[in-house]
Amino acid sequence: MSEENRTRTYTWGDPMPGAIAAKDMRGIEYFHAMGRGDYPPPPIMQTLNFQLSEVAEGRVVFVLEPAEYHYNPIGVVHGGVAATLFDSAMGCAVHTALPAGVSYTTLEIKVNYLRPLTSTTGKVFCEGKVIQVGNRVATAEARLTDERGKLDGHATTTCLIMRAG
Repeated sequence: MSEENRTRTYTWGDPMPGAIAAKDMRGIEYFHAMGRGDYPPPPIMQTLNFQLSEVAEGRVVFVLEPAEYHYNPIGVVHGGVAATLFDSAMGCAVHTALPAGVSYTTLEIKVNYLRPLTSTTGKVFCEGKVIQVGNRVATAEARLTDERGKLDGHATTTCLIMRAG
């Protein structure tokens, strides 16, 4: 058995200035500020190596190129990587639709895995879209597709909307 070690090094910016600023900004304004480089992306993005590709009110797209360091013990990308992409895309889509001073948290997530991801899959795109934002609850959906547009998975979420007061 060959023991060939691999290493991966990455850095991230302090997440707290952005998290604090986000409380006083409309969600879409915060994502535009992050896109301009006013605030660093959340550390989870560096940890898994995915990027924000598109943002609009009620919609975000993340892109990830599956790699060996995403693998589980059976030699494919761990389902938690896709689940993280889904949770991020759907939660951020909800966030873009919120006014200043309003936050959210995921209450539940339902993920459907349709095919395994590997380091030969190529880039995948996770598009999250708001279904509905109410006074206390928001719902969203997401689709994970490869560069050819083939569907690799889909998900839905329910988020709790938290308003001050």
